[in-house]
Amino acid sequence: MSTLPKAAAPKAILESAIYVDDLKAARDFYGGLIGLEPFLTVEGRHIFFRVGSSVLLVFNPDATEQPTQNPRLPVPPHGARGPGHVCFTLARDEIAAMRARLTEAGIAVDAEFDWPNGAHSLYVRDPAGNSVEFAEGWLWG
Repeated sequence: MSTLPKAAAPKAILESAIYVDDLKAARDFYGGLIGLEPFLTVEGRHIFFRVGSSVLLVFNPDATEQPTQNPRLPVPPHGARGPGHVCFTLARDEIAAMRARLTEAGIAVDAEFDWPNGAHSLYVRDPAGNSVEFAEGWLWG
């Protein structure tokens, strides 16, 4: 039997991070093409986008691996290299419209299919090579 104190399990993901080498290309892709609202930018370090009640954090890994210079915000250094993954929720007809928008902009589709439970997913790559998925919200539920 565990002697660890009880704690509530998290109820949602507040933020998720991906890492890119070119923040301008990320702004153009996530803000301009996909339509997310950027709300906080630190030049050369990060862009944060609103996604409903969550946030997509887009970081330059070279900058986030450095210790913070702001003692009031002692965020520890972090970062990742190589392609990551993010999945956005859209209804099936919205996924079709997003596919049309992305392909018109020259973005290749990596995959598109229905999962065994019937939920639909579309996969593309952002300019940094991250896997970007658009799926029906009931995929996991």
